[in-house]
Amino acid sequence: MSTDTRRGPGRGRGLAPVYLGYVVAALIFFGPVLFMVWSAFRRNVDITGSIFDVTSPLTLDNFTNLFERFAFLYYIRNSFIIAGGSTLLGLLLGVPAAYVIVRRRLAAVGFMTLLARMAPGVMFVLPLFVLSVNIGAPSNNTLNFLLLIAAHLIITLPLCVWLLIPFFEDIPVSLEEAAMLDGCTVGQRFRNVVLPLALPGLSVAVTLSFIFSWNFFLFALALANSDTVPLPVIAFNFIGQGASDYGGLMAASALISLPAFLLTILAQRWLVRGLTGGAVK
Repeated sequence: MSTDTRRGPGRGRGLAPVYLGYVVAALIFFGPVLFMVWSAFRRNVDITGSIFDVTSPLTLDNFTNLFERFAFLYYIRNSFIIAGGSTLLGLLLGVPAAYVIVRRRLAAVGFMTLLARMAPGVMFVLPLFVLSVNIGAPSNNTLNFLLLIAAHLIITLPLCVWLLIPFFEDIPVSLEEAAMLDGCTVGQRFRNVVLPLALPGLSVAVTLSFIFSWNFFLFALALANSDTVPLPVIAFNFIGQGASDYGGLMAASALISLPAFLLTILAQRWLVRGLTGGAVK
């Protein structure tokens, strides 16, 4: 009994550094986000004058001015078209590509897709801009959207492939062989056996691909016209040489982050469903 009593405080003291590390990590990761949301409801003069003054009044003027100054819902639509299109197309191409790379042991092909992701985006801007001009994309909104979606495939496709490769490697080949003995074709085995077991990987691939594409700034800045410009480029307008509207920038950043945040929460539910579904099966 006395031994247990002595161990209790010891365990508590041993866990104290762990909890302290949790607190520090939470401040590092969530501190900037909380500061962004808080600053979105503050006046610009309060942000620049007293950054951490908790007594400064809160206001909705930043959000009101944001929707009055810009057709914000229109730019949200543009971002969904570009990020959603590149994510969907990245999955349609990346899922079967990752499966073939694993089953055919094409490690060299997988490495080549990784090289595109490792290269800096600025390497692709000039060729894409020349292509855009040659096909008339700056004056054609449909072509401009298609070009932006294709450009964002440089981000989403390698990400989908390399996120899904480990999940396909963990699926036993014997399951597909059993389905083949039951008369399933390659497509049926892939659709009915492999994909349900890879649902956790698919949820992660969808979430990260959408977030990376949603937040990517460079391609839209160089290739989009005034009708296809997405949200990250609009947020850039709040920063100028003479003065900067930090309150408007924080409000825009908070709204830009909201869809990715909601998708992350939804993807967690998909992840749990995929894991429990695979366990039941």
